[in-house]
Amino acid sequence: MSSAAQKKPVNTEDLPFLAADVARELGRWLSHLSAERRMSPKTTEAYQRDALQFLVFLSGHQGGRVTLPKLAKLEPADVRAFMAARRSDGIGGRSLMRSLAGLRSFARFLEREGKGKVGALAAVRAPKVPKSLPKPLAVADAKQLAETDLRAGEEREPWILARDAAVMALLYGSGLRISEALGLKRVEVPAPGAGDVLVVKGKGNKTRMVPVLRPVLELIATYAALCPYDLPPQGPLFVGARGGPLSPRIIQLVMERLRGALSLPDTATPHALRHSFATHLLTRGGDLRAIQELLGHASLSTTQIYTGVDSERLAEVYRNTHPRA
Repeated sequence: MSSAAQKKPVNTEDLPFLAADVARELGRWLSHLSAERRMSPKTTEAYQRDALQFLVFLSGHQGGRVTLPKLAKLEPADVRAFMAARRSDGIGGRSLMRSLAGLRSFARFLEREGKGKVGALAAVRAPKVPKSLPKPLAVADAKQLAETDLRAGEEREPWILARDAAVMALLYGSGLRISEALGLKRVEVPAPGAGDVLVVKGKGNKTRMVPVLRPVLELIATYAALCPYDLPPQGPLFVGARGGPLSPRIIQLVMERLRGALSLPDTATPHALRHSFATHLLTRGGDLRAIQELLGHASLSTTQIYTGVDSERLAEVYRNTHPRA
């Protein structure tokens, strides 16, 4: 939830399609997600958006404002009608599945608070989503992304090139999410030779320790030495061209330029460096549980998707090299 949404409670003036009881419980649920479940602002915003889309649909589908008694009387056919309407708008199965998960969370909250049971949401089967494997980069390509020589022809200040190289090296070298890397404070990153561990704040404000390679620390130190702005200990490590916190969009644009220089596919994104980190560790004998801890996954099943990537690579090697293949 955005800071504005946190400060301004949901009310019927903001949401004329809701009765006061539903608007009140919606606001309490969103506060619960943010404060007690400790969901990230983006996740809370997505849940809020999905819930509002559903409630707007019900208002038009049933006529009039949505009330708690109306929610309790919902039929599975009403939920399927909503999903069909979203499908007609071009929404894919994965987005529908997330939407249904958010609505079920709201329904469970209402039931726990004694506001009625919305059984129709549990009765509808979530859409099947084909599993797509992460698409890691080749080891050589992942390493090259941290080389400033690739961008020698660009009219960029040296400190910006050094900054971008340091971010790329950190994403691949420690398997960080881009938000985790850009959220680091200057004091949290040791100087080369003074440490080899980072304490990272990940999803749900959960902290974890991840190793950091000396070459990565040296790239960060080079950037910090060239940076024309003061980098106070409690301030952000990576800053933008005007000295403010660095936007993830800047790194995404950097990756787009590097894709062209290395002739990489569109799947080569900053997050693909995290996939590459996990896949390359697994390929070289890394323990799946250890990789789970390094990535900060709450469930091992999330990490297990990388075993599929490794199996696919082995099958490709077999097809390309076996004499009878």
